[in-house]
Amino acid sequence: MEVMTRWDAFHDLRAAQDQANQYLTRMLVQARGQEFSQPGSGVTSTAWTPAVDISERKDAYIVAVELPGVKLDDLEITYQDGLLTIQGERGLAPDSADEQTHLVERRYGLFRRSITLPLHVTADAIDASFEDGVLRVLVPKAEEAKPKRIEVHAVRPQIPATNDVPR
Repeated sequence: MEVMTRWDAFHDLRAAQDQANQYLTRMLVQARGQEFSQPGSGVTSTAWTPAVDISERKDAYIVAVELPGVKLDDLEITYQDGLLTIQGERGLAPDSADEQTHLVERRYGLFRRSITLPLHVTADAIDASFEDGVLRVLVPKAEEAKPKRIEVHAVRPQIPATNDVPR
């Protein structure tokens, strides 16, 4: 009996691409001073980055950050020179004597997100709320940054006087 194995011409190319992606990820994470762990190794990394949505209204910027499992006491928000920084820590759930962990895919540990916003905001009026694991930061725009309607006036053409007309 003969066994046939299907040949995949792109297997080596995909493997090389995966290695390159892992190398680049490791270099970027280490450059930021964070630990790196191989996916699927069962070892969690202390580096994680929460997902962020940024939107804009006429009067403000809204930054929404997914932070499930983060306690308010472990959260710090600062704004300086156009840089909104959100940092904190999500702790690993304590082990229980009744359960044994088999797989950990969620990220834990310290996080830090810095978002550059335009300088024309009212820093003293920045407001943050936290509900259902989502942090919502409202950054109001300064008055000079809000759009202003400019009225256009029609200019009437000047008609020369009859004695000023050249002959």
